[in-house]
Amino acid sequence: MEPILEVKGIKKHFPVAKGLLFSKPIGWIKAVDDVDLSIGARETVGLVGESGCGKTTIARLILLMEMLTAGSLLFRGKDSREFKKGDLAEYRKCVQAVFQNPFSSLDPRMKVGNIISEPLSTDRMMTKEEKRQRVTDGLEAVGLDPKVATQYPHEFSGGQRQRIAIARALISHPQLIILDEPVSSQDVSIRAQLLNLLKEIQQKRGISYLLIAHDLATVRYMSNRISVMYLGKIVEAAACEDLYGEPLHPYTKALLSASLPDDPDSGHTKSVLSGEVPSPLNPPPGCHFHTRCAYNRPGCSEMNPLLKETRPGHYAACLLYE
Repeated sequence: MEPILEVKGIKKHFPVAKGLLFSKPIGWIKAVDDVDLSIGARETVGLVGESGCGKTTIARLILLMEMLTAGSLLFRGKDSREFKKGDLAEYRKCVQAVFQNPFSSLDPRMKVGNIISEPLSTDRMMTKEEKRQRVTDGLEAVGLDPKVATQYPHEFSGGQRQRIAIARALISHPQLIILDEPVSSQDVSIRAQLLNLLKEIQQKRGISYLLIAHDLATVRYMSNRISVMYLGKIVEAAACEDLYGEPLHPYTKALLSASLPDDPDSGHTKSVLSGEVPSPLNPPPGCHFHTRCAYNRPGCSEMNPLLKETRPGHYAACLLYE
């Protein structure tokens, strides 16, 4: 089956300039460097990694908030560079986003009903009554009373505001929603409610998700497949249970080791990563992770390993599997 969205070899490099006037780039920050990713129908793909690894930049590229430096983005098989005006409008309807902080993503001067219906403002064929019904359906889908449409965002709790943000994302009947840390600002009980809500919506509407998160428990609960990023590159990708059951890349092993165990009495010991994340302006030669890797070998500083299928459906970029 053809994926809904596929990115091939995408890159996003930001220039670093010196001087105020007539400045010239003195270097490039490789925020995303040759990444492949695909998302199928009704599928949740998790994207994990430390802060600054490029996860949110990938989300911005998919949402067309940033231009690609290189590579291609295909939606239902069509390259985004070939989009005409109608294709672009359709893409923006089909690909929506829910951000980390709902208070900053909701206009405090607008009523909830207007916030949710705003994406429909360009549809001149839709009547006011049809838009009102869409808002009602959206609020009911996220477990809120339609009467709250007349209230303002500051009148709600953090969890309720995130439900409103989800309702806004649903209003255009999307096929894919980018979830950028959607529950990280909520307390534990609210997180569980929101994750269950997102799963229920996916089952009912057949929506696909790209879940960006640093909480490995959240990613495991939600995802079918997981990709692990380090310094702009995918270093491991596999089905959820394969990756958690037998991680291959040393970075993935360290991330999972540092997470909280399911059983506090299991004698679990954490593996702490040594050193700091290198600067993306001047990454280490060869494998970018070799300066912090417990399995570092002489060739790791010279060869940049490619992401290869080391076993069926399980990919890793590490010289240990060359």
